[in-house]
Amino acid sequence: MAHQHGATHKLQKVLAQAGLGSRRDMEQCIRDGRVTVNGAKAQIGARVGPHDSVRIDGKPVRLRSEPGLPRVLLYHKPEGEIVSRDDPEGRASVFERLPPLRGAKWLAVGRLDFNTGGLLLVTTSGELANRMMHPKYELAREYAVRVRGRIRDDQIARLRHGVRLNDGVARCDSVELQGGEGANRWYRVVLREGRNRIVRRMFEALGLTVSRLMRIRFGPVSLPPRLKRGQFTELPPRETRQLLASLGMESG
Repeated sequence: MAHQHGATHKLQKVLAQAGLGSRRDMEQCIRDGRVTVNGAKAQIGARVGPHDSVRIDGKPVRLRSEPGLPRVLLYHKPEGEIVSRDDPEGRASVFERLPPLRGAKWLAVGRLDFNTGGLLLVTTSGELANRMMHPKYELAREYAVRVRGRIRDDQIARLRHGVRLNDGVARCDSVELQGGEGANRWYRVVLREGRNRIVRRMFEALGLTVSRLMRIRFGPVSLPPRLKRGQFTELPPRETRQLLASLGMESG
């Protein structure tokens, strides 16, 4: 049976993508008989897919993602980290937490400010990052917002119809009460743009004090409930392809 197009890739390419050395090094490994696929000694040019078991010297190789597909990490940013590589104040950077890359670099999809936590997407694809941030695609950003006191109905109406800021009007798609205790209430807020500090600025313009802010979704990607602060997880190939398709990008 023929493999589906795009489902398999040459073994030496997959091994090089996994960060185990150059393609030439990997070809030498295969020639030396050090590589097995599903328990059998591998040949140069063998094709492998996501369900094949690949080992070098008996040790399993984690096939990171499909060659040709960009890598996408979901990072649960804690408050108190910046989304920048160089900071004159020497504050902790999210980039210090991410796994090292060979021959590529992690790009953040938009930013979260120092005091905002939650979902930050990072990718090896500049095109993917640019499309996700581009106003044309109007990707929804969903936030959990903790406010001191309660938002009045007339303030919710203003958030939905538009709040005038110094760089133009901003509006929310939805504002929903999620609960809370004591003096604080949590709201779930969805908007379709990523201007700097947009959520805080909208709330401040209405005299509301945001005591905590977390992004919980960006476009089709949500913060996994079990992902702890300071941890990352990689988007699987199937979901990466779906994300690319939703932005009109080819995969592979």
